[in-house]
Amino acid sequence: MDLKEKIRVIEDFPKKGISFKDITTLLKDKDAYKYTIDTMVEICREKGVDVVVGPEARGFVLGAPVAYGLGVGFVLVRKPGKLPAETVSYEYDLEYGKDVLEIHKDAIKPGQKVIIVDDLLATGGTALAVVKLVEKLGGIVAGVLFAMELCFLNGRQTLDGYEVHSLIKFDN
Repeated sequence: MDLKEKIRVIEDFPKKGISFKDITTLLKDKDAYKYTIDTMVEICREKGVDVVVGPEARGFVLGAPVAYGLGVGFVLVRKPGKLPAETVSYEYDLEYGKDVLEIHKDAIKPGQKVIIVDDLLATGGTALAVVKLVEKLGGIVAGVLFAMELCFLNGRQTLDGYEVHSLIKFDN
């Protein structure tokens, strides 16, 4: 199945010059969504992971069903103040400022193999922040998996040293 055909492209959103790749059209297509999840599960199966980690919000939509398919747990990474128990946080740079992500302190045990699942690899900043949170808790990152990758933003360079997979690649 050509998943790229299932992505709606919206020109000049959210601002002029941006070609926005909208995954909601893939998600609403039952066959494309199932194929996406099944393919991600197969990529992860060979890794022997103990847990899947997904950042909000679209990482939940993809990561949770991947965890279910693998028969492992799912861990949420969220913006500050959204998780109820004790957390650890990681601050990272954005194009114009900083952001912070949090994970429950007891979410990952030292030595657990983790796969990180999200919808989009752009510059790699958010994904690297999730990697650092997992490692802060002693987890071993077995890979980082995305539905889409904007290759022209060089996110793979940010994640150098980690195994990166993406199902759909956009060169512009």
